[in-house]
Amino acid sequence: MVLYSKLRAIVKKITERLLASNPGLPAALLRLHFHDCFVRGCDASVLIGSTANSKAEKDALPNLSLEGFDVIDEIKTELESKCAGKVSCADTLALAARDAVSFQFQKPMWEVLTGRRDGKVSLASEVLANIPSPFFNFSTLLKSFESKGLTVHDLVVLSGAHTIGDGHCNLFSNRLYNFTGKGDQDPSLDSTYAAFLKTKCRSLSDRTTTVGMDPGSSTSFDASYFVNLKQKKGLFQSDAALLTDRISNKIVGELQKSADFFQGIRTVHEKNGSNWGSYGQLRGDQKEVRRYQFLKSSYSCLVCLFHVPALLLNLVLFDKLVA
Repeated sequence: MVLYSKLRAIVKKITERLLASNPGLPAALLRLHFHDCFVRGCDASVLIGSTANSKAEKDALPNLSLEGFDVIDEIKTELESKCAGKVSCADTLALAARDAVSFQFQKPMWEVLTGRRDGKVSLASEVLANIPSPFFNFSTLLKSFESKGLTVHDLVVLSGAHTIGDGHCNLFSNRLYNFTGKGDQDPSLDSTYAAFLKTKCRSLSDRTTTVGMDPGSSTSFDASYFVNLKQKKGLFQSDAALLTDRISNKIVGELQKSADFFQGIRTVHEKNGSNWGSYGQLRGDQKEVRRYQFLKSSYSCLVCLFHVPALLLNLVLFDKLVA
């Protein structure tokens, strides 16, 4: 127990040091963790590099803008130097994402159940079929989450992760310039907000410009996302979709205060923690604890034969609250 406390402290220390020079790190690591968990569960398969014969998850189109790989590499390298083979890449990512978000509050916002092992399979072809698209309508979005054992409440609460970070123009500019294919604007988008977005994203072809996902509060982890959503200022079509269903719309209204949002996160974990473990769970030689996260030159994950007890919490951005 003391050993794991020391290893967790290493993750926290390095994450917070890197945060000083990269304020966008919480959003980057949270997104990286989410994209890992929604494909094959939280098994660090998103960190595996492509080979000549196989294109890995990290090189799939939705993952090309992912960041934070170097952060996980630095943390994992230090963990290995202190105690080789004890902490999986998946646990490293889960802990770093939590610690990055929690730095703002100077206390853990959720506790991370460790014991994951690392997957050996990573296929780019599985990403599009599993990662929710920013263009999804509500029914498609809910179906995606339900396929992971999650409910509409879980969907709304976890969508709150869009309170931090940026979105690329090409992922929402159709709402500004060509919503129904007739050169029109999405009528569900606040007109003043739409006018602002048009000053940032000047065409449908802009793939490089980014805009804060939570206007006025995109660097602070809080309930502002839900407040803005009620004001029709959700950036993506999938955000606005939460208002089109009676139940999800009601839940958005219940998460207008940060305290309620944070409690919502805890409720999601307490209710679903035991269920998430079964999703995408691999056993035996299908998983391992990688000795190093990846080679810096090729991002190819290395193999380690040391296994730790598997207490898997596969899925979602946040992990069940456990002491």
